[in-house]
Order: sequence, then C-alpha cells, then structure tokens
Amino acid sequence: MNTPTSRGRRRAPTRIERAAGRAAALQRPRVILALLLLLALTCVMLLDGYLRAEVGGDQRVRSGADSSEVPDAILDGGPILTFRGGRATTVSVPAKTIALTFDDGPNPTWTPQVLKILRKYDVPGTFFLVGSMVSRYPGIVRTMVEQGNEVGIHTFTHVDLSYQSASRVDREMEQTQLALAGAAGITTTLFRAPYSSETDAIDDYSWPVYERLGKDGYTSVFVDTDSDDWKRPGVSDIVRWATPKGTQGASVLFHDAGGERSQTIAALPEYIEKMKAKGYTFTTISGVMERQRAAQRQTAGGGTPTGPGPQAAHHKATGLTLYEGKALVAAVAVAEWTVPALSVGLVIVGVAVLGRFGMMLVLARRHHRQRNGRRFGWGPPVTGPVSVIVPAYNEKECIAHTLQSLARSTHPIEIIVVDDGSTDGTSRIARDAAESLGMANVRVIRQENAGKPAALNNGVRNASYDIVVMMDGDTVFEPDTVRQLVQPFADPSVGAVAGNAKVGNRTTVIGAWQHIEYVMGFNLDRRMYDLLRCMPTIPGAIGAFRRDAVLAVGGMSEDTLAEDTDITIAMHRAGWRVVYQEHARAWTEAPGSLGQLWSQRYRWSYGTMQALWKHRESLTDRGPSGRFGRVGMPLVVIFQVVTPLLAPLIDVFTVYSMIFVDLRAALLAWLAVLGVQLLCAAYAFRLDREKYRYLLMMPLQQLAYRQMMYLVLIHSCVTALTGGRLRWQKLKRTGEVGTPAGAG
Repeated sequence: MNTPTSRGRRRAPTRIERAAGRAAALQRPRVILALLLLLALTCVMLLDGYLRAEVGGDQRVRSGADSSEVPDAILDGGPILTFRGGRATTVSVPAKTIALTFDDGPNPTWTPQVLKILRKYDVPGTFFLVGSMVSRYPGIVRTMVEQGNEVGIHTFTHVDLSYQSASRVDREMEQTQLALAGAAGITTTLFRAPYSSETDAIDDYSWPVYERLGKDGYTSVFVDTDSDDWKRPGVSDIVRWATPKGTQGASVLFHDAGGERSQTIAALPEYIEKMKAKGYTFTTISGVMERQRAAQRQTAGGGTPTGPGPQAAHHKATGLTLYEGKALVAAVAVAEWTVPALSVGLVIVGVAVLGRFGMMLVLARRHHRQRNGRRFGWGPPVTGPVSVIVPAYNEKECIAHTLQSLARSTHPIEIIVVDDGSTDGTSRIARDAAESLGMANVRVIRQENAGKPAALNNGVRNASYDIVVMMDGDTVFEPDTVRQLVQPFADPSVGAVAGNAKVGNRTTVIGAWQHIEYVMGFNLDRRMYDLLRCMPTIPGAIGAFRRDAVLAVGGMSEDTLAEDTDITIAMHRAGWRVVYQEHARAWTEAPGSLGQLWSQRYRWSYGTMQALWKHRESLTDRGPSGRFGRVGMPLVVIFQVVTPLLAPLIDVFTVYSMIFVDLRAALLAWLAVLGVQLLCAAYAFRLDREKYRYLLMMPLQQLAYRQMMYLVLIHSCVTALTGGRLRWQKLKRTGEVGTPAGAG
C-alpha cells in the first residue's frame, strides 16, 4: 500500500511492487477459473443425481384419499381429461379401438424393442416419458417421434405430484418439455401422472393438480385397461389383463421401462395380433380425440372434416425453448460421461492411495530399521568443515535466530549469508548478530535482487569447502543438525542429502495441519523414495550437496520455481545418489495464514510441474537418469499431481452419498479411509518421536485443508495449461521460531 510522504503526497510504487501487482492481477482470473471448475464439477454431479432421482427425489405415493371434491362426471368418465373452455370434460375411446400407451421410458434396452414391434405391425403408440430419461437417451425419443408415435409427459423425476408444491409441479413439466425440445424438437400437451390409473382413482389431492395443468393447456390421460406387466405375471396374463371386455374401446397401459420388461416384449406381438383378429384398430390419444371431434361434427351435420393428424398433441419447439432444450441435453450428456468416468477414476485413485499407504508403511519401517541398525554406517565419520549457505531476502525477523542456532553447531562450519537485495536491513542485522555472538566464521555477501537460485549459486561459488549445506533464512538448526546431515557423504556415491524439516509454529490450526503434512506427507514419503533411489526433492529448508556436483549440473536453475526439485532431479540424472537423513532436523516457520499458505503451495505445485516437464527426457534415458524417469517420475506424477487432484473428490462424493444415497454406508467408507490415514500418520509420528495429540486435528484437515490443496493444484494446472509464468513470492515472516527447543 502506498503511504503518504511528509508533504502529503503518496510515493510512487517501486518496481517490485508494480511487478507484484501485475502478477496478482494475472493470477486472479486463474483462481476464479479454478473455482469455476470446481463449481462446474459440483453442478455436473448434482445434475446427474437429479437425473437419477437421487437429488430432489420423493418416493411418497398417496393412496386411500377421499374423492368427495372430484365431480362424479369425471370419476365415471372416459380416460382422457380435458379442460377446453375452462370446463372439465372426459373423452372415451370408441368401440373396437385401442390407444396403446407406454409409461416410464425411454429405456435403452426395452424401448427400442417396443418400437421395433410397433413398426413391424404398423401400430402407433403413445409414450408417456420421464423427462430425466428423455435427456439421457434423446436418440431413442427422436426415433420414436420420427416413426409416427406420440409422446406425453410423465414428469421429470417420476414423483407423485399430489405431494408437490405448485412451483415443483411447474418445474417437473417445464423441464420435461425442455428435454423433449432438445431431444426431438417438439413439445407436447399430453400428460399422465405417475402412479395414476383409472379416472375413478382421482382424489381430492390430485384433482387440483389436474385442474391447474388443464388450465395450462394439458390433456391428462388415464387408463381403461391395465396390463399390470410390471408385476411380471407371465405373457398369457399380461395379454388377458390388457384385453377390454366385449367390443369396448380402451386406453391400455404397458410399460417400456421401470424394470425388467422381457415379458412385455414377448406379450406385445401376441396382444396386437389378438386385437387385430377381433377387428380392433390402433390409434394414439390424439387420434381418439380427433375421432370424437369428427363424430361431433357429423352429428351436427358438418360432414367429415379434414383436421389435424394423430400427432396433434405435438408442437414444434422454437426460439428459446429449443435452445434451452438442446443445452439441457448437452449438459446431461456431459454429466452422463463425466460422473461415471470420475467414479471409475476415483476407484482407481482409492486403490492407488491405499496401495501407496501400504508401500509407505512397509518401506518406511524398513528404512528406519536399516538406518538405525547397529551395523549400519555410511563409512568413516565426516569431520571436515562444511559451508552453510543462507539465502536471505527481507528476513529481518528471522536471520538473527538462524545465526544463533548455527553458532551452537557441533560441526565445524563457515556461514555464508547471501543478501538478495533486501530492503529491510537484513545484511546489517546479520553482521550485528554475528559480531554480538563472536562468530568469525560468518560472511555476508550482498547482491542485486536476482532471486533465490541466484543467491544460492553465489553462495556455492564463494564456498570454501567441498560440502555445502543450504537452508532458508527463516529456519533454525539444532546443534547436531549439520553433523548428522553430512555423515552420508562418507559414501562416495552420495551427492545430496535431504534433512528432516519440522514446522516450528504449530500452535495454530493452520500450523498443526502443516505439521501433520510435514511428518506424514513429506518425511514418510522421503523414506520411501530413499529406498527406491528416486528422491524427488531436497527441501530448501535443509539440504546438503557436494559442491562440485552442484557446479557440474549447472548450479541452481532459474528455469523453474521449484529450484530444490529441479536440482534434485538433476543430481539423479548425473548419476548421484540422493538420500534422506532423519536425524538432521531443521525447524522452519510455516505460513501463518491461508493466503500465505496458498501462495507457498501454489509456487511449490507449479514449480514441481515445471521441473517434471523440464526433465521429461529422463523417461527415455538409460542408467541412473532413466531409473528416475522410470520410477521416480511416474510416482511423483501419480502421487503429487494426479492423486491430490482427484483425492478431494472422494470427499465430495462422500458428502453427496451421505445426503442423497446411503448415509451409513458412505460414512463408514469415509471413516475407514480416515482410519488408514490415521494409522499411517501415527506410525510416521512414532518414527519422528512426535506427540500424537496433533493427530486430533487430522479429521478436520481432511475436510478443509485438503480441499484447499486441491484448489491450489487446480490453480497450478490452469496456470501451466494457459502458459502463465509465476514470479517468486516472498512470504511474510514473524520470527516466532526462535530456537529448536522453543519450536517443540
């Protein structure tokens, strides 16, 4: 923020502030895009659940209600209910006429077979379709209409409308109309209520629904004869129950969906042949209504008119309705593909995550036993002095604590503080601290602001010894840390060593979450990677290298934002072994706010992707470089990019299942996974001799912290895919990690 000068004017922003402002402006759209992707995925899941009646479903079915408010003429009338002119009237099916109707479709298995039979016998049908099924199988509906059949609405989610509010009724009808418009380019005026039967079953709760829909122009259709094929009584019973008495006409009900319909498919040809043999003709509901109007005109002396055909209930969808319908069908197609794909992916991820946990436990136990065994040794003790490089940019809060911790080192060291253009007096504070501590082994080098890699390279060039230890300016070492860290260099094949980074400021919730992550997610991982000889990252807070090896691979590269991952992979590719030293502990100040944490993890995540892309050729290399490409690269991609990207979706699916599917089963599954994670975390805490009380924060970490890491990773992926570049982001420090003892 600009501050007023003594003359009341605001100073101009510095070059660094302007660059930071530009970077922030560039990142905001990507953050928004990341959030929009999460929102889109949530909407897709809710849409899929709604289509399957898992979201907003209502299984209530009314029965035994009174019908005192329903007119007797309606209760005793025909199966077609209209409200022309605002007056309720019914239409009966003429003698020796069958209006063949089908409910609950379309179904991808049974509806095409029904259509094939109708086409073979040249018989039209009237299909009362469930809107959610229409949107899922639009091609079947299109074929149905093109074949000359008629369609009506059977609501969108197959709910009993007598229980629903007026707005829900409207929504059920409108959404089904949109589905029909998107699927076949039509709308319809026909309606059949789910769970309805004959008109004498209309009750005082459903009658207002029919009246309301009638005023909106809908014709409600009931049945005269029910085949009861849904009971699967056998082909002969289905045919017999569907046959009207004598020569009566009938609206006959079959089902082309809603269950196993093989008996319906077998009964339908037999039924059609039987009724044709008895002299019956087949028509649609609109055909029945047109015959009644024709009869009325003849009675009135008007002759036989030429009126609309048997599909008069259909109207061509146009304008906004057509486009909204197509959009609905397209969205459903996306949901139909996305959710099953995610389900399969999550199963794979779940198996991979559990497999990883198992592998981590086995290899971590082996690593601990091997490195702490009585017979284990790296070789002759390393006792020679080493160089400790401390890159620092505006570390006035922390640099004195860092030097104080190094002053107590039990191993001979020289300290090189590289001030990377600090503006807060970091170099002066470092010199004063060294002088007050009587540390003659401290050199402070100032350079123009060029970034952390340049500062580290400057320190390496000025180092006096063959082994260089690198640490952050906000980190403190225990007295024995450097001695422990350099012992693996007794093995001439070791080129770099990763230390054990600890979170010092763990008293807050955010700090506790990061503490769990460091102990379990980082250090337990490093034990596994160590044994597999594919360590991907030496932490910037604590790492040691052979100086000549660093110079040979070109030093710390500025190509990526994760220079620690970049140099580690480069060491592998150069043939050096990289190991983990659990007893070399460093205490670092973790981000203290969600904003700071986001910035840090965003940089880590994006930098890791950059490093993996930079070293992609290791996948085809031979020798040590090829080993990292074949083993390390896939593990990092799977467990640090793909798995974290998908793992939080497990929580989303769990919440979805708890609310809409099976609360108990979903909760037990989530608790089982949490139990496995707690087991791994507890073992990691045991190996590091940490206090178990922090594990009480783990369930909350899984619910909140992991979702944030997911958004960070999405943000990083979007940045990578859009070709964005991210500048180094300096985190705000408080200096609260003063000593190793105080950090515990």
